[in-house]
Amino acid sequence: MRLHDREFLLLGGTGGIGQALVEPLVEAGARVIVASRHPDRVRHGSGISAVRLDLAAEDLDHQLQMLSEAYPDIDGVIHCAGQNHFAGIDHLPVSAIDAQLSVNLRSAMLVARHFAPRFERSGLGALVFVGSTFGSIGFPGYTAYCASKFGLRGFSEALRRELADTPVQVVYVAPRATATAMNPASVNELNQALGNRMDAPEAVALQIMRAMENDERRLFLGWPEKLFVVLNGILPRLVDKAMLKQLPVVRRFLNREVLS
Repeated sequence: MRLHDREFLLLGGTGGIGQALVEPLVEAGARVIVASRHPDRVRHGSGISAVRLDLAAEDLDHQLQMLSEAYPDIDGVIHCAGQNHFAGIDHLPVSAIDAQLSVNLRSAMLVARHFAPRFERSGLGALVFVGSTFGSIGFPGYTAYCASKFGLRGFSEALRRELADTPVQVVYVAPRATATAMNPASVNELNQALGNRMDAPEAVALQIMRAMENDERRLFLGWPEKLFVVLNGILPRLVDKAMLKQLPVVRRFLNREVLS
């Protein structure tokens, strides 16, 4: 995928992985439109624009239409916005379920619904979805997050096959645990207790760029996470047993969240 002299709409560009993507994209010669509920937080600079977009809004399709009319040269979208909420299912607020499904999954579907036909007509376009290892491996305490990310992985796969005979490229990248502000302190401590490695957002951003430049269809990041993705697909009971051993530690941190 060519990055130079292209215009990308970046969703989730004010924090974590998205924010780390802005500068490398500009350095590669792309123009970046950072969409956020808080465009005032976007760092201004050459090749960077900021617009307001609420991915959880009921009228997201209308907002996308207005944005598209204001920026008719967009020929790529990078969806790396996301929300999570670490909690047991019995302590998971309905609002948190709705937010994760809206931002992590519904918004990606509406973005593709809006831009895919436009890209197909223009003869050029890319839809890049940033998922998660938890889009392939269900993890306790993340039931709603996993549901939304499993959905995103399935959606991007189906969309890629649906658009296979068009000029629209569909890319799915699944990072492992990443050290972003989206994670509360308890989650960072849980990862340390379980021995899970966490990648820096800047490292993940470079891997996403590599996937785009190399025309990857899908890319899973991290080892042994890649192995567990495969094992969970063919021998899920092995992963069940491994998770069962970790469950007492996970429950301890879930209980801390309830008491906090």
